[in-house]
Amino acid sequence: MKLVVAIIRPEKLNDVLEALFRAEVRGLSISRVQGHGGETERVETYRGTTVKMELSEKVRLEIGVSDHFVEPTVRAILASARTGEVGDGKVFVLPVEKIYRIRTGEEDTAAVTPVG
Repeated sequence: MKLVVAIIRPEKLNDVLEALFRAEVRGLSISRVQGHGGETERVETYRGTTVKMELSEKVRLEIGVSDHFVEPTVRAILASARTGEVGDGKVFVLPVEKIYRIRTGEEDTAAVTPVG
């Protein structure tokens, strides 16, 4: 069992969700986050004052998957989130020690969607 965490551009969210649906990956959490990596700093003018904007708007996806769904999940995210520009994001694959489905009490692989 793994937790796939992806940080992507907000404008690529619909493409990524569609790709995950096609890959039969279900069950995810989405959060709006701010951060920066290799992007150049933006400078904006606000009420006549120049302000350096150091953080960019991003979207964080968290997807718990069984082991054999890790590769299809990562491939779907990489293919659909890529623009080729700096700031496309990152994908992290983290080990998961234990999972419980609250509704049924199922554990581990039985509690992860999808199960193969």
